[in-house]
Amino acid sequence: MSAGSDAMSAGSDAISAGSAAASPSVAVERVSAQLGDVVALWDVSARVGPGITALLGPNGAGKTTLVRLVCGLLPASQGTVRVGGRDPRSDHEARRGLGYVPEAQALIDRLDARRFVRLAAILHGRADADAAAAAALEQVLLDPDDRRPLRTYSKGMRQRVKLANALVHDPTLLVLDEPLNGLDPTQRHHMSDLLRRLGDEGRAVILSSHVLAEVEPLAERVLVLSAGRLVAEGDPAAIRELLDDRPHRLRLGTDEPARLGAALLDAGLITGARVLTATSLQVETTTIGAFRTRVATTARDRGLRLSEVVPLDDDLESVFRYLVDGGTMRTRESL
Repeated sequence: MSAGSDAMSAGSDAISAGSAAASPSVAVERVSAQLGDVVALWDVSARVGPGITALLGPNGAGKTTLVRLVCGLLPASQGTVRVGGRDPRSDHEARRGLGYVPEAQALIDRLDARRFVRLAAILHGRADADAAAAAALEQVLLDPDDRRPLRTYSKGMRQRVKLANALVHDPTLLVLDEPLNGLDPTQRHHMSDLLRRLGDEGRAVILSSHVLAEVEPLAERVLVLSAGRLVAEGDPAAIRELLDDRPHRLRLGTDEPARLGAALLDAGLITGARVLTATSLQVETTTIGAFRTRVATTARDRGLRLSEVVPLDDDLESVFRYLVDGGTMRTRESL
């Protein structure tokens, strides 16, 4: 694979595609974090500038730990974290320009949105807290004059209230932990539009997710975490190519599994096949792009019925195990 400049990140084994921001809003240098007996992050280095950067990884990868380090909510066991050149753990000025939307933030359900966001404006010392709250709600496309209590709001509206709460003091850095989690497609579309607009305004936006398809249309850069390590970084296209560039196992539904397996082998689309039942087979391919494009036409041309195509190892945990387990972590020399 070749995408951008294949440079290794200092202090990590991460595969890198493209160059880091010249003037980073966030600089993480060789950071490790131990929580009790658990090493949650190990030797992570990354830089984040204006625009949208996604933290991608399965549950337990260390995304929330890294988010909390950037927000100054956790101390690093080693290494340094800087926001605008300052330590967010000890420097109030570093936190002044930071807005944080935690995944599990509770709302005060008896309040309306404007009163709730006004509390944050007061805590941030805004001179006209009520006007600041109204402006923040309008920024996320909510009506500041809606007096309904927050308990009546949908999940998507509640997420936007949380975002308004983080924006009320006009931060230059916005950090969101799983902001799209649990939203329906319409709500996800609206939230994505909001985040894209905030990035276009010149803010640095960091959002975490465990689903590449969620962040692919949004992010200009993706940092991939697995088991506390930064294992890859680059633009979304480079990360998609990296994740696809590995063996894939799939289950195919068909009326004649042995014949379909033979046809796919003849076409060079798979490297192996195993009949599972009278109506299914398992295949392995190292060319998933070509397989996706040609499997249906190959079956049709042989007069075979293809009823389903089910990936067996496309979850992020499987992808990252392939990248880091058993000495298979690839360096820039192998890209």
